[in-house]
Amino acid sequence: MKRKHRILIVDDDVDDREIIRDAFESKLDAVNCIFLENGERLLSYLEDLRDSGEPSLIMLDLNMPGKDGREILKALKTDNYFRRIPTVVFTTSSSYRDRQAVYDLGANCFVTKPDTFNKLVELTNAIALLWLE
Repeated sequence: MKRKHRILIVDDDVDDREIIRDAFESKLDAVNCIFLENGERLLSYLEDLRDSGEPSLIMLDLNMPGKDGREILKALKTDNYFRRIPTVVFTTSSSYRDRQAVYDLGANCFVTKPDTFNKLVELTNAIALLWLE
């Protein structure tokens, strides 16, 4: 049996979380998407998993209340255990400055959220090919 990939979708927008999940599930059978509404919940969730297996991928929104994506990325990528987890910053921003900042913090990929579901499916397929295959 094929191993299910655990994808953490960290976004404060409920609709965005569900659409991202739907895009992954439209082409991939072996995914288990877990929703986390903010960065603090992500860090807590990961701490609970620390010794029981890391997720396959983190989809991290950049602009969230509380600790934003930059702060969370810094926490992830400075931790010897968590920094191995591929982290895709998935945001409405298309700013060059934001892109450079997240790469400087150790993000594996910076993606601007597309404006159609079909484009999102194409994007999630590309992400899956890069990080889940």
